Amino acid sequence: MIWSNWKLRWMFQFGFLCAMSLGLASSVSGSLSFEIHHRFSEQVKTVLGGHGLPEMGSLDYYKALVHRDRGRQLTSNNNNQTTISFAQGNSTEEISFLHYANVTIGTPAQWFLVALDTGSDLFWLPCNCNSTCVRSMETDQGERIKLNIYNPSKSKSSSKVTCNSTLCALRNRCISPVSDCPYRIRYLSPGSKSTGVLVEDVIHMSTEEGEARDARITFGCSESQLGLFKEVAVNGIMGLAIADIAVPNMLVKAGVASDSFSMCFGPNGKGTISFGDKGSSDQLETPLSGTISPMFYDVSITKFKVGKVTVDTEFTATFDSGTAVTWLIEPYYTALTTNFHLSVPDRRLSKSVDSPFEFCYIITSTFVGLSLDIHMINVCS
Repeated sequence: MIWSNWKLRWMFQFGFLCAMSLGLASSVSGSLSFEIHHRFSEQVKTVLGGHGLPEMGSLDYYKALVHRDRGRQLTSNNNNQTTISFAQGNSTEEISFLHYANVTIGTPAQWFLVALDTGSDLFWLPCNCNSTCVRSMETDQGERIKLNIYNPSKSKSSSKVTCNSTLCALRNRCISPVSDCPYRIRYLSPGSKSTGVLVEDVIHMSTEEGEARDARITFGCSESQLGLFKEVAVNGIMGLAIADIAVPNMLVKAGVASDSFSMCFGPNGKGTISFGDKGSSDQLETPLSGTISPMFYDVSITKFKVGKVTVDTEFTATFDSGTAVTWLIEPYYTALTTNFHLSVPDRRLSKSVDSPFEFCYIITSTFVGLSLDIHMINVCS
């Protein structure tokens, strides 16, 4: 998927380094079918051996895939776009329903495992905080990770942002134009907020070839994190919305990336993020509507299909990587859930106060599930 300040693009790229027929099958009618596997897949490694090939899901695995895709694009359409990623790589990891990336900041460089949020604009790191700072987190695999705390006084490249900065939104709370610029950002979860002051420092980026592309950015030095941040370990949040203070726009202003970025989410929780990625000429696109807010990635939903039932709709939804589940307003929620319920043959359970979901069932072994398709306005590239 490609996020751009003008369009939200859906990118489907299927790149095969080697198309192999592993397991030739014949049907009753005499037609032939093939199983096609990627050169780096476990099936191919079993046949050819895995020496020198990257492990599936590893950073080297995604680097190899992206490098191959870029080579095909350069050959086919002479597209000389340059994409950049964080210095530690462009891989992302889902932990407790949020997507994280390893970001390095400051001099000397220090890493932070930050959550990626397209539903907010400010990038902030835990900083100069005591009891409110989360200092470790546990992954879904049970691994305990020690987290870093940003300290402006220990970074040679750090500088303060004063109240006369164009990025200072709360200058009316400043004592003087040269005071430290304060910030406060609230989130949808009750009582969840981050407060502190704005600072400026270097974010370390690199191209796919490993060339350094560092940039100075403004972000929040979070002295207090409350609400949900007390329960969920967050080592900072990177706001990716459409705003001058959001990281994508600051990278554009610094001249290190073009005005777009991509986020891809895999079924196993792993994914990638790349800045300056404009996608391919044959991908599908849907325009951003800007109906809810010009600052966020709003798309128009034209219809959805539950099983074999199609329901025409006309509403706008915000694409938010920081939200774990999809939320629908009425009457579309009732239309979807009613058709879903009518299509499920199994017994529905009574709603539990402990469950956030209204429709839960005792599934039998014969039920194979339902398909749910959401349609948006398609625009040819």
